[in-house]
Amino acid sequence: MPKVLISDKLSAQAAQIFQDRGVEVDVKVGMSPEELKACIGEYDGLAIRSATKVTAEIIEAATNLKVVGRAGIGVDNVDIPVATQKGIVVMNTPFGNSITTAEHAISMMMALARDIPAANASTHDGKWEKSKFMGVELFNKTLGVIGCGNIGAIAADRALGLKMKVVAFDPFLSEDRAKDLGVEKVALEELYRRADFITLHTPKTDTTKNMINAEAIAKMKKGVRIINCARGGLVVEADLKAALESGHVAGAALDVFETEPAKDNALFGMDQVVCTPHLGASTTEAQENVAVQVAEQMADYLVTGAVVNALNMPSISAEDAPRLKPYIALAEQIGGFAGQITQSGLKKIEIEYEGAVAEVNTRPLSATILMGILKPLLESVNMVSAPVIARERDIDVSETKRERCADFQTLIRLRVTTERQTRTVSGTLFGGSHARLVEINDIPVEAAVTAHMLYVSNNDKPGLIGQMGSILGEAGVNISSFNLGRPEAGGDAIALIGVDQPVKEEVLGKVRALEHVVQACPLSF
Repeated sequence: MPKVLISDKLSAQAAQIFQDRGVEVDVKVGMSPEELKACIGEYDGLAIRSATKVTAEIIEAATNLKVVGRAGIGVDNVDIPVATQKGIVVMNTPFGNSITTAEHAISMMMALARDIPAANASTHDGKWEKSKFMGVELFNKTLGVIGCGNIGAIAADRALGLKMKVVAFDPFLSEDRAKDLGVEKVALEELYRRADFITLHTPKTDTTKNMINAEAIAKMKKGVRIINCARGGLVVEADLKAALESGHVAGAALDVFETEPAKDNALFGMDQVVCTPHLGASTTEAQENVAVQVAEQMADYLVTGAVVNALNMPSISAEDAPRLKPYIALAEQIGGFAGQITQSGLKKIEIEYEGAVAEVNTRPLSATILMGILKPLLESVNMVSAPVIARERDIDVSETKRERCADFQTLIRLRVTTERQTRTVSGTLFGGSHARLVEINDIPVEAAVTAHMLYVSNNDKPGLIGQMGSILGEAGVNISSFNLGRPEAGGDAIALIGVDQPVKEEVLGKVRALEHVVQACPLSF
């Protein structure tokens, strides 16, 4: 039974969902890093919010860990590259708190426009400073949305409801999508020039880190107001402070900060700044949603193999998982076969999908094939880490799809180029679920893969099959299947021999010593 640790405060529903789906769960909130490191090796899954720091040291100790689930969007507290190298799926819940976060951004904009926090404090002090708090209307103002994904799109929709004009910058926003949302897609510099309010809804990446700096602020309209409910580190806080002091920026509303918890900050105490302690996702509904979603996603992965909202591997929906299962089995066999017969450095891997398989989600299949190829070299590789390892080793990987297939209803063809040669292997599904290898090195063959096999390439000469059978028989190796292939009489030929137990090196040596044998490789699946 899979076992999951919940190390941050989540709704009680999360633990119940795990239990209902056959996953054992422990709840241990508030552990120190040392305590987490000491116990993490027991668990297949780790469910967290923002408090737990999943560092490289923790991951190294997590010998059984298969998935980390973040109840929320941000995963700054997870070392994703190290998790990926270790084959651990990292998933988040990007939609559970989208409405809540977008609403908070709009609330912050309203509070900023009408000086509500300062006016509230003044009124509580009995000052009644009515003339001091002269605000601005939102009606007919232009809101610039930087990052028009799920949350940004909701914020834009709410702003349109307030009769604002909305311009958006997002490299992945298409013109059609912008039209559907009712926003105008613009370049970033044009957004800076036109926007009366700017709200940030982009992740923190190498590209977006410190994007709101002195240079960017200088391009903005004088009197602009900036809202950041996305990620700390998007705004250079010292540059924002200087712009507020000069009057170029009229105000700022910040829910996130470069250093959190933000107990001390240069922007604190400024009248023009509205601050909240990272409350974007802090509503009862949102916390319930993300807890339920992360538990469902992690349980689905551990129980059925479905992958949803993963940040470091292709998604496989619960609906897709059963449909992909036979294809993944075929991909494992094709990749595993190629990996075990490859004996020199890999340069290029080409994967072709033809027929019915071209219509499914092939990214998990490609990851599975890469895993099979690399596994003989790296035993710890899996679907998550295989694509990363291929990139790190400068292996050129390509994928093509063709809707039509000449000889089969569905076909996966793999071409592996090494420092010495190029090999091919192709496979199909018979009856929609039974994997078969149908071509090796351009030689037709039909073979069902078994747990133990012997692959032999040879010159097509009489008597060789009998000689190989005698060697295996004398060694007490029982043959379960014997599959032969050749393009023409007297030329190159191959044999895929299914056996009931692994073939010992001594026996392999005798097969390799036969006159017409070119290569003999033991295989295990």
